[in-house]
Amino acid sequence: MASIDSESLEELGKLRMLAEKMTDTRRTKIVATIGPASLDPKVMRDMVEAGMDVARINLSHGTLDQHLETLKKLRDVSDLIGKPLGVMADLPGPKVRLGQFAEPLDIALGEEILLQPGVKGETSKKGLFSVGYETLLTDIQVDDRLAVGDGSIILQVIDHTGDALKVKVLFGGTVQGRPGLHIPSDRLSLTTPTPQDLKYLDAMVEADIDIVALSFVRSAHDVRRVGLEPAPRGPLVVAKIETKAAIENLDAITAESGAIMVARGDLGTECSLADLPHLQKEIIARCVALGRPVITATQMLESMINAPAPTRAEASDVANAVFDGTSAIMLSAETAIGHDPAHVVRTMAEIASKADQKFNYAGWAKNLKRDQLGEPQRADTAVTDVMTMATWQAAREIGANAICCISASGFTVRAIARFRPDAPILAFSPQARSVRQLTMSWGAIPVQIDRIESTDATIEKVLLLAKEQGHVRTGDIVAVLGGSSATIGVTDTLRMVRCP
Repeated sequence: MASIDSESLEELGKLRMLAEKMTDTRRTKIVATIGPASLDPKVMRDMVEAGMDVARINLSHGTLDQHLETLKKLRDVSDLIGKPLGVMADLPGPKVRLGQFAEPLDIALGEEILLQPGVKGETSKKGLFSVGYETLLTDIQVDDRLAVGDGSIILQVIDHTGDALKVKVLFGGTVQGRPGLHIPSDRLSLTTPTPQDLKYLDAMVEADIDIVALSFVRSAHDVRRVGLEPAPRGPLVVAKIETKAAIENLDAITAESGAIMVARGDLGTECSLADLPHLQKEIIARCVALGRPVITATQMLESMINAPAPTRAEASDVANAVFDGTSAIMLSAETAIGHDPAHVVRTMAEIASKADQKFNYAGWAKNLKRDQLGEPQRADTAVTDVMTMATWQAAREIGANAICCISASGFTVRAIARFRPDAPILAFSPQARSVRQLTMSWGAIPVQIDRIESTDATIEKVLLLAKEQGHVRTGDIVAVLGGSSATIGVTDTLRMVRCP
């Protein structure tokens, strides 16, 4: 654990105070991974209070029973604090891993190693790595490049020896545990979701999980194979964009998914690193235009696994993701195994809050409208699309203090969040799962109500709740967006009201 001097402690205190002041102004959401460092309910609570909006459970590590217990702990913490907390189960997918290393092993530039197909439980050692992938020898060819772990170690195949692949180390480093072995997606014969994914998925759905992340998506068909009911009857499905095929099929995948994750780790291995920042911007813009929340992930504050503060480059990376329009930013190892998960969340919240203040709201909406022009509207969402655009324009012109969205499914909230309005978005839903799913939507402040009644009664109820919770005050102008009783499932009513 890194030591912290008195000057750093003073800076951390200032950072904490600033983050607390900015909690209500932050629009970009934070997804944080739960792991060995954050399994204690006290740490989970500290993370929620520091700014965690969605907790991620990585199903690649640990047992199903352990994951279900973690979900229960997170639910208990949310109930105790009285704040909605979304929980996302990240399915393992067709992840190829090396056999367990007994201890950390340094591999040097130019070293030659044998890769041998193995089964789970087999170990790796110097000069011979076991690979949990049965068709390794038939799928991989000479001259193919393979990446270990986060991509810092690169191997090139130089020969088939009959029962193994001989590889040469192009970039060395240290391996430990059971690191992943990245195989180019056009070589990989495994499909997603895997049988293990579907087994985990059934258990998580039964436990009322809110969000499910699908790894290694290559087509819209992969998303359809999950076979879940549409949200909020089922979990919101997040398609992870981490392959070249996913980039090529992005529009179809986005249309089939509930949300998107820019998984920069594997994507950075599949694509040129010089292209990665531009792909990030393109993916975010296209997904937000379709009303899909989008998460930017991987190595955002990586140095804070051990260090008390991020590097300047990491701080800029987080801020630039906000400026790109991302709905949420994700922490992985930083909170799963880092020395102070809550502090990492608090740091990210402070950086994101400042970036949200500097965000070009007017410019974003203008570009979004220009991008949307000429696109055919779907009949089932055309009314909501038009009404949310009208609400954004009216709220901006009149200077509304808040936009209250009344939505059972959360679709209306996600639709208006596309425009990144200046006014806070208060998201009211009678569906508990919708409320938790909206914790991942940009700018949304989810609030659960008992039921949606007649228009007048519901408007009166949500204004009272918004006032009680301190989101609006007497005399504030509020835009209230919802559906009339005659058009169930369609958002067709906008009222501009003054809070009593």
